[in-house]
Amino acid sequence: MTQTSAKQWDAILIGGGHNGLVCAAYLAKAGKRVLVLERRTVVGGAAVTEEFHPGFRNSVASYTVSLLQPQVIADLELERHGLRVVSRRINNFLPLPNGEYLLAGGGHTQAEVAKFSQRDAERLPEYERRLEIFADVLRALALQAPPNVTDGHWLRALPELWKAGKLGLQLQKLDAGLKQELLDLFTISAAEYLDRWFESAPIKALFGFDGIVGNYASPYAPGTAYVLLHHVFGESNGVKGAWGHAIGGMGAITQAMARAATEAGVEIRTDAAVSKVLVEQGKAVGVVTTSGDELRGKAIVANVNPKLLYERLFDPADVPPATLERMGNWRCGSGTFRMNVALSRLPDFTVLPGQGDHLTAGIIIAPGLDYMDRAYLDARQQGWSREPVVEMLIPSTLDDSLAPPGQHVASLFCQHVAPQLSDGRSWDDHREEVADLMIATVDRHAPGFAESVLGRQIMSPLDLERTFGLIGGDIFHGALSLNQLFSARPMVGQAGYRGAMAGLYLCGSGSHPGGGVTGAPGHNASAVILKDNGR
Repeated sequence: MTQTSAKQWDAILIGGGHNGLVCAAYLAKAGKRVLVLERRTVVGGAAVTEEFHPGFRNSVASYTVSLLQPQVIADLELERHGLRVVSRRINNFLPLPNGEYLLAGGGHTQAEVAKFSQRDAERLPEYERRLEIFADVLRALALQAPPNVTDGHWLRALPELWKAGKLGLQLQKLDAGLKQELLDLFTISAAEYLDRWFESAPIKALFGFDGIVGNYASPYAPGTAYVLLHHVFGESNGVKGAWGHAIGGMGAITQAMARAATEAGVEIRTDAAVSKVLVEQGKAVGVVTTSGDELRGKAIVANVNPKLLYERLFDPADVPPATLERMGNWRCGSGTFRMNVALSRLPDFTVLPGQGDHLTAGIIIAPGLDYMDRAYLDARQQGWSREPVVEMLIPSTLDDSLAPPGQHVASLFCQHVAPQLSDGRSWDDHREEVADLMIATVDRHAPGFAESVLGRQIMSPLDLERTFGLIGGDIFHGALSLNQLFSARPMVGQAGYRGAMAGLYLCGSGSHPGGGVTGAPGHNASAVILKDNGR
């Protein structure tokens, strides 16, 4: 039987992932009564740390720090609440099958590139300068709502026209050539963009990998150049474009956020799954949990994939037809297979034997763009690539709290696998087989790696969906394609964090600026909610 809570909340958040916690904290700091409902036993969404083998802990899904907004860190005082981020000593290590390798970061990149092409080494600074200009544009746009198409009286459109005008002024600072190049980055493939700059395969592989991370696509697919750009607009410890590790794993970020939110007055309930959003007279007014509790709020704020929200948490009759149609066409699916492994010892790479700073890096097994292309085509044809793309991180090289002394943990972020298998096959029947393949792929470059594995945690696309609500394993809550970005994320008319009806708001990665552990959607949505509901 439904039990109705007598308490009226100012805001009820569906989902205690990082953006939900950020949004809740900002609202509570502004004096609002805020409730967060989290389906799992722990908050954090996909940014959580768990013990997966006795004595071994690691970030379960999301696994590295760069895109988390410095303003969010400062506003919520996350460092005071326990967050500590350390930087990788080397950003990336690319072992190659011919006995060579490429290191990036730590002041090594240009000299390393010169091993393969002096021309590419000379062009590298200008490439990085251009990307930094474009990344600065993204940084400026990340913490503001994009211009939104509105219906009704012209007065409602004025604020959106003002936003568009401000955006135009920001872009006006770029010269004509840079404007054209920025437009190209939103539309062309990563391979086409990199071919304009470089001639050697290793440097194109290093940068091209960012175009397929979490993106079920070939690097030759139009739009992958933007995904590459999306991954470089972050920073770590004040260094733009750098990557870091949160001591204690990604859960340390969300636990700090939860402490900040609780201190501000937010009530957080775990084991509190929402089964339905209540709609009365065309307005979202509350939620019903799976345990039967009916809770009412002035603002219902969804921190879930918009497809999951509109197709699973609403009575279809309550959702406008245009929204249902859009969600039917909302493209999800990252092609991601995620693993954590407990190791008895550090891996020893044939091309660069022994221990060293390269083991603190993102270790990318994908020697060329053609290799990545074949991996995607394989996954399309048979469900997973026979020669997969694997990025491995060994966070215990930077954080000895994750494993027993002398032992280590590794994160394997693997591409490409089909989000859904064809011919009625289930990932439950193939997850172990594919996990063996991923470990064997690393073992080819670091013989003995497979023997060092003491235990493993496997997250197929189906596991990611069931555990974290990532439909098709989509780490971004929707592909970062041009038709699903900016004022079209998640759809025209809902880009300003206001949902399909009054009282409904969106604060997850399915809204601007998209996926990654950024905190930006939560930050931006809170400003809109406060504007609508008074500070």
